[in-house]
Amino acid sequence: MARAWVGLWLLGGLWLGVAMSAWAQAAQLQRDGSGLYLSARLDTELPDGLEDVLLKGVPVHFIWQADVRRSRWYWTDQRLATAQRVVRLTYQPLTRRWRLSIVTGVADEAALAGALHRNLDSLDEALAVVKSVARWRIALADELPEAGDLRADVQMRIDSGLLPRPFQVGAGADWGVVYRATIKVPEPAPAEPTGADKP
Repeated sequence: MARAWVGLWLLGGLWLGVAMSAWAQAAQLQRDGSGLYLSARLDTELPDGLEDVLLKGVPVHFIWQADVRRSRWYWTDQRLATAQRVVRLTYQPLTRRWRLSIVTGVADEAALAGALHRNLDSLDEALAVVKSVARWRIALADELPEAGDLRADVQMRIDSGLLPRPFQVGAGADWGVVYRATIKVPEPAPAEPTGADKP
């Protein structure tokens, strides 16, 4: 009996370790000669009331933001770069489809007019796109020093300030940050040897 409990305890610990590892790997950074890139696929629950608001035809704006910082022992951390990506999700009752508009940078009306648009058949499909990014460049190579303790503060939030006033004090009042993480920036890859350097 004791062995069975020990086995279950070890199995539970292994499962928890795998789950925490998967959560920790929800967002990853890649660094190359052109800059720093973020890839993420979140498995985070979205707030209660979101679907009800969307089904009323109210657009909801999801903001991805990444701030790249360098630690300094003598002063506050230095911000080296900031990137923002806005995903606007709207339900279209006439076609019963979901429309996504994706903008890099501040999402004003002019930017949204020239945004990348996608139409999807279900809310689940649309939210899968909302909660993921693939090789999104958050810093240029020349913004990143070769050495130093660098990190990226990443968050995804719902901008309730862009909701109509009744929803700001209703369903959307408690909406805010959905995901937040701090990720260490990898060291730059070693330079490729030139023809003169090759043996």
